[in-house]
Amino acid sequence: MSEQRPADESPLVQRVDALLRSHRGGQASNSDVPVLTDIVDLVSDGEPRFDPAAVEALALELERAVLARLGEELDRIIEQGLARALAETLDGMRSDLTANVRQMVREAVAASVESALKTRGGASAPGGRGQA
Repeated sequence: MSEQRPADESPLVQRVDALLRSHRGGQASNSDVPVLTDIVDLVSDGEPRFDPAAVEALALELERAVLARLGEELDRIIEQGLARALAETLDGMRSDLTANVRQMVREAVAASVESALKTRGGASAPGGRGQA
């Protein structure tokens, strides 16, 4: 009895099924495709054999590749973060300076007005300097 499959089966599933059917006989029809035992040479206790120097070289190469791909992105992210932090800090400093300058101007104007009123008030008072 044959298996019934849905009519809308994806092409990927169809390709995987065809590949599995071609390998069901125990031998791959395409000898160019490596199998697990071609890739990993197992020792008698089941542990894979590997060269520590090759593993280290692979790790270094992987690290270089990851850094090469992420380096520019990391730089961009860091620059954005710095720009945002710098902008926030400068905005705060600008607000503080603006408030301080306004306060200084108010105090200077108030002192000037008070001084002018005292000078004017003393000159027009009876017995003051303005009358002779």
